[in-house]
Amino acid sequence: MQNELRFPARRIDLNGQSDAAIERDVPVEAPIAIEYNGIGYAVMMATPADLEAYAIGFTICEGLATASGDIGGVQINAVAGGWVVRVRLSPDRMDRVIDRARTRASESSCGLCGIETIEELLHPLEPTSRPVPINRVAIAKALSALPDHQPLGCATGAVHAAAFCDPDGTIRFAKEDVGRHNALDKLIGALAMNAVDPAAGFILLSARCSYELVEKTVRAGGTTLVTISAPTSLAVERAVAAQLTLVALARSDSLLVLSDPFGSIL
Repeated sequence: MQNELRFPARRIDLNGQSDAAIERDVPVEAPIAIEYNGIGYAVMMATPADLEAYAIGFTICEGLATASGDIGGVQINAVAGGWVVRVRLSPDRMDRVIDRARTRASESSCGLCGIETIEELLHPLEPTSRPVPINRVAIAKALSALPDHQPLGCATGAVHAAAFCDPDGTIRFAKEDVGRHNALDKLIGALAMNAVDPAAGFILLSARCSYELVEKTVRAGGTTLVTISAPTSLAVERAVAAQLTLVALARSDSLLVLSDPFGSIL
């Protein structure tokens, strides 16, 4: 099982040095479908390493087993787009699995609950519209200003921020939350409440760029996503497929452009 992939990228220097074409290793993020005795239970996003241990730990943490002895075995199968982990569970432990299967459609969380198959998870996204051009100086300006919009983060050091920036780098809206998905949800809600088109600027996140954040940005109508931390493989792949402009590892001295289909990062 491969735990990292290498992607071509363009390193942009913010100190007057030349840009450079490089290759970047990113951790693999893949959908892991978990089944119990043939019944689909959940689709999780994870690095596909130590999946047997993951399945056992997940089963115990979900309260479906109290020890590994309640589990008759774990079968791991690679499928198109991800992995299926099939767990054999004692019949007397199946009541909660069956109950969850009946009620799954009413659940909500990070965007994966209620999804039963990998095919459902990886359905095509509508391509984004052409983004407004964003100068690297504007991104640097927004990065410098972001701490001023993170009062909870400055106080605790334990929350994520999501900000919407004008093309010149001015931060217009910023939201904080302990969860990076929640912070982006709050920001998208604020833009909708104020009738602001997410394509009119760029979204800046203080977090690692995972698949879900790319999906949320595209579905909200955003065209450019900038994250302070690194992306996962699936985040890059989905951004490229949706023609989302994706900039990661945004720092005061450099940016990493991983998807720029319209050449909008100047």
